Amino acid sequence: MAKKKQIISCIDVGTTKIASIMATPGQGGLQVLGVGVTHSKGMHKGLVVNLTEAKESIRNSVKRAEQASGYKMESAYVGVTGRHINSLNKKGVISISRNDRLVRTDDLKRVLQSARTFTIPSDHKLLHVIPRGYAVDGQAGVKNPVGMHGSRLDVETHVITAAVASVQNLVKCVRGANVDIDDLVLEPLASSLAVLREDEKDAGVILADIGGGTTDIAIFKDGSIWHTAIIPVAGYQITRDIAIGLGMPFETAEQIKRKYGSVMTVSDSADDSTVNLNTNGFGVSYQDLTDIIKARVEEIIKLIALELPTNFYKEVPAGLVLTGGCANLRGIAALGNEMLGVPVRIGVPSGIYGLADILPDPTFATGVGLLLWGSNQQEGTQGWKTQGLSESLKRFVVRMRNLVAK
Repeated sequence: MAKKKQIISCIDVGTTKIASIMATPGQGGLQVLGVGVTHSKGMHKGLVVNLTEAKESIRNSVKRAEQASGYKMESAYVGVTGRHINSLNKKGVISISRNDRLVRTDDLKRVLQSARTFTIPSDHKLLHVIPRGYAVDGQAGVKNPVGMHGSRLDVETHVITAAVASVQNLVKCVRGANVDIDDLVLEPLASSLAVLREDEKDAGVILADIGGGTTDIAIFKDGSIWHTAIIPVAGYQITRDIAIGLGMPFETAEQIKRKYGSVMTVSDSADDSTVNLNTNGFGVSYQDLTDIIKARVEEIIKLIALELPTNFYKEVPAGLVLTGGCANLRGIAALGNEMLGVPVRIGVPSGIYGLADILPDPTFATGVGLLLWGSNQQEGTQGWKTQGLSESLKRFVVRMRNLVAK
């Protein structure tokens, strides 16, 4: 294989698929060099449940991306999700005691450190500390205080923690595929980079990435992250409902969902009332299928609504952006609008070109977002800086690297 040169790679380890993508910075965005997508095994609701199967799925996905690109994937940005994720908003404050009272880069590090002075459960570690906004001598709304004069610097941050055991299992699987980890990134943060516009973040918007195992939520206000949450209900439950309700194998139910999935009633749809799927000789009523899917999607939307601000009509005027594989269900945007009374659109990832034929699809929002995250971090252009992999997790990654090398 050719020698790696300015390659940015990512691995989206999902419940239903593993997507490995390799790209390089180009004039029109990120030029995709290779994509490797495989069926996910050993994962459930974003968590590793079988190390051997998960490791093999990741290895196969990485191998396909390497074969397509002609480069070796040496390291990658990896997405993290699961019910073990916790988040909260914390404030920090420091004094600027130098004679010139000038805020410097080191002061930003100090004030972020002060925001971390709270008790974290022993089984959790910091994943991200993201500044939401600064205040200099009480003047709020400052995005970048470096170079400003003042004697007091305040910061409000969004802090995200993850269960150590869950992260360790994921790290072990990726390292088992002979890939180092550049950073672990909360998946809804990555997806937001791929599908949200800056004007939406400024106005106030909700992102809901409805994947296979989890529904990942990120709420933005005033251009900054305000709230994140992981709901352990998503596409897997829809497929399971179809399999049980219509009496068919899970794999067949998944095929029917992907091909005919909709929340539209027969009267609203151009489809016939009967769906005939040749695979395994199953045929089902279109009305029965949509009734089952719609009931579960309505539940997911209600769960999303529970994460919203009390007066979300005013707080998030840009509405709801749906992405992830389940965003491809026909009629889901209209259903969301009907239930919540806010604008709803489908988020499709952008900012890429090259071997990216399958990527402009909600299914790959997290994967494309991880690439954009990596590109922004390497170029130092991230709109909101974040603390990456915490020191303890970095040490664990090193231990895994040494263990695998033996």
